[in-house]
Amino acid sequence: MALRATIFKLDLHVADMDRGYYGSHVLTLARHPSETDERMMLRVLAFALYADEGLAFTRGLSTTDEPSLWQKDLTGSILNWIELGHPDERRLLQASGKSEQVVVFCYGGHASQVWWQGVQANVARAPNLSVLSVSPASVQALAGFAQRAMTLHVTIEEGMALVASDADSVSVPLDVWR
Repeated sequence: MALRATIFKLDLHVADMDRGYYGSHVLTLARHPSETDERMMLRVLAFALYADEGLAFTRGLSTTDEPSLWQKDLTGSILNWIELGHPDERRLLQASGKSEQVVVFCYGGHASQVWWQGVQANVARAPNLSVLSVSPASVQALAGFAQRAMTLHVTIEEGMALVASDADSVSVPLDVWR
């Protein structure tokens, strides 16, 4: 018998000073059996950073032709394609052709630096690609917020995200590589 996804409910409140976006989102997250709390909470952070009514979680790890999150317009065109981890350069170039903006969130520390050095030259022709790095310590701290029912407040200002629950808060610096 196959393992099933674990369902998490999230009440997310975003105050993005950089974009002038303020909104609340009631979200349902399905965590794939092979997904860690760290990766799931990085998906939540990515959602908060690019929050919009059209942004949605995809089928994620269970499919290879979709990113972790995407935002589509009313015609079905992809506006934002958001990946986590270390996607291969071919996937990034294809995503660049399919969407207006491609964003990669790296969270592997030194392994992310090695990955970026390896693909940087080959993805130079993708002008709509952004690469952000989140330290492993920050991702680990975010994982501490993972509960089946969560309420999180995220304030974003000047490349820093402050993620807070009723019990604790974590500052997450965002390192922009491209």
